[in-house]
Amino acid sequence: MGDACDHDHIDSRPGAAEVERAIAAVEARFSADGDRMTAPRRRVLELLLSAAEPVKAYDLIARYGVDGQAAKPPTVYRALEFLEKRGLAHRIASISAYVACTADACAPGGHAAAFLICDCCGATEEVAVPGADVIAQAAANAGYAIERTTIEGHGRCGACRIAA
Repeated sequence: MGDACDHDHIDSRPGAAEVERAIAAVEARFSADGDRMTAPRRRVLELLLSAAEPVKAYDLIARYGVDGQAAKPPTVYRALEFLEKRGLAHRIASISAYVACTADACAPGGHAAAFLICDCCGATEEVAVPGADVIAQAAANAGYAIERTTIEGHGRCGACRIAA
């Protein structure tokens, strides 16, 4: 996502078996909830999980078809919206990209998420939001019902800091 680095990074993308296990767990949860994992939702989630980094919507559209055919934008955007509402994906506004949720707490309605984003290589890490309960309580006291909280911190990852 960021400028290309001139140093090596560890490839943290999951293997196909790991992606399939994650999708199977989601499908089981959907089945138990009476929801459906449609083919477009499954494909977009598969692309997000496989990337293990933020992906722009138009990159998802381009990669969507297994035979090289791009998807129609509404198909991908509807799937992203659904995955976000179900707590399986997050939108990182500052870089206009989406990432699969890596938190154990991912559930319908989502959770407060914080992202550390490297401005050099684009590495992104989801971390717990300290004080999320305080934010939720302040919102409740003000009569608000928070649907999503996303905090973004930009800087340099350890590998980029060491290389600099």
